Amino acid sequence: MDKYEILLKQNQKTFHADDLALLWDIDNKSTLNMTLKRFVDRGILKRIHKGFYATCDISNIDSLDIGFSYLNTYSYVSLETILVREGIIFQNINYITFVSSKSSVFCINTKMYRSRQLKDQFLNNSLGIVKIDNHFEATMERAIADMLYFNPKYYFDNKDSINIDQVKFIQKEVGYVISQ
Repeated sequence: MDKYEILLKQNQKTFHADDLALLWDIDNKSTLNMTLKRFVDRGILKRIHKGFYATCDISNIDSLDIGFSYLNTYSYVSLETILVREGIIFQNINYITFVSSKSSVFCINTKMYRSRQLKDQFLNNSLGIVKIDNHFEATMERAIADMLYFNPKYYFDNKDSINIDQVKFIQKEVGYVISQ
């Protein structure tokens, strides 16, 4: 089976260069770079970002899927993205926020993304994180607990909609605060 057929059989639409090297069983970096260049030149792959490719036009890929794929590590949508959607903060946020094991700010196809780094001991606690379609998102209470971890003095515009007891429970269970 040739490389093109292998690529077509994949369900995902985005790939890192390292993913394609594994998929195509290419060990030599020069061979991989030449293969990627040829696939891009033929229009089979579209270069999204350095070392990051798509098999279709990125306007056909969900913005969240692009962010998750680019981060290429366990992460979940949280913080401002969830808080704006839930009506807890009223500011206009121009980026999608993730929590993951690495801190990063990146732009793909005019869409801004921000990932805040969280210690593994907190990141791996799934309390208040739900799976929606193919990705993970924080509940409103987990997003508030996350925000207070990163910025304890953060101002929430709509405090009346916050279940503070649930937020405190998540903070304690995740380990953000030590019970006394």
